[in-house]
Amino acid sequence: MYTTKLFLAGLAAFAFAAPALAEYPERPVTMVVPWPPGDLEDQLTRIIADEFTTETGVPAKVVNRPGGGAVEGATFVAQATPDGYTVGSFVIDVPTVHVIKQVATYNRDTFEPVGIFLTYPFALVARGDAPYSDMASLAAYAKDNPVKLGHFGYDVVPTMATFAAAKRLGFSFAADTPADLLDCTLLQSGDVDVMATSMALVLPCLDQVKVVAAYTDQPLSLAPDVKLLSQQVPGLDITLWNGLFVPKGTPQDIIDKLAAVAEKAMASEKAQDVAKNTGAGVYWMGAADAKARIDADYSAAEALVKEMQE
Repeated sequence: MYTTKLFLAGLAAFAFAAPALAEYPERPVTMVVPWPPGDLEDQLTRIIADEFTTETGVPAKVVNRPGGGAVEGATFVAQATPDGYTVGSFVIDVPTVHVIKQVATYNRDTFEPVGIFLTYPFALVARGDAPYSDMASLAAYAKDNPVKLGHFGYDVVPTMATFAAAKRLGFSFAADTPADLLDCTLLQSGDVDVMATSMALVLPCLDQVKVVAAYTDQPLSLAPDVKLLSQQVPGLDITLWNGLFVPKGTPQDIIDKLAAVAEKAMASEKAQDVAKNTGAGVYWMGAADAKARIDADYSAAEALVKEMQE
């Protein structure tokens, strides 16, 4: 009996002395955007970071790490400790195309989705004086005239869809320029004739550009009369989205807390104003649905990569 009492007393003393586990978050959180500041994923991730700070009282900051078509930023997150203090804000290409084409330093199971929050109002745009207005007239013109394409890199979905469309329509671009930022300046300088970009980046010169095709599953609110790429070139219906990701092994309660904050942020007036002003799809898709979407997009991306390699 005496021994038992000593044992219980020892347990009680240990429990009293052991430090309580700190509740997440106890220090600042970094949200990594693998693109330069300014585009939709950057704007919306900053809204999520602000909401996180408001909800938890702990600062969250957005860090832009562009390079390699998002590979550099994704690699940084992949190498982070799975503790919720480094969160990636990634486009579809990170968990699909980059893995399929083996240009990534990570694999398909490196990241865990927290959720998806953005569908880009992506489009193929040209200068306003371009002698073509849709994919068919672009194809006809490009067969006899040089057309230079601007894009976000060879291993991103919109770029592959653009090259696949050209291949199916029987033409080739005379030159192409990969860049981390595709805005009005690049188009107006004459460095490119057309570019596959987000409508958010051409808002300042929207009255001076011509939208040739929409890379979305719904008409663009900023150019509702423009046909979808999938309507003009059937079968090219994969869309560009962005979501939050953490390294695999991140505790579920941390993922749930991040998801709750992001869902509230996307329902906010500030986030919905971004949707209204840019034509972006702004919403919250939870982890389970995000996983299913990623699996479906992975298969679609595999088919697209195979087509481009034939």
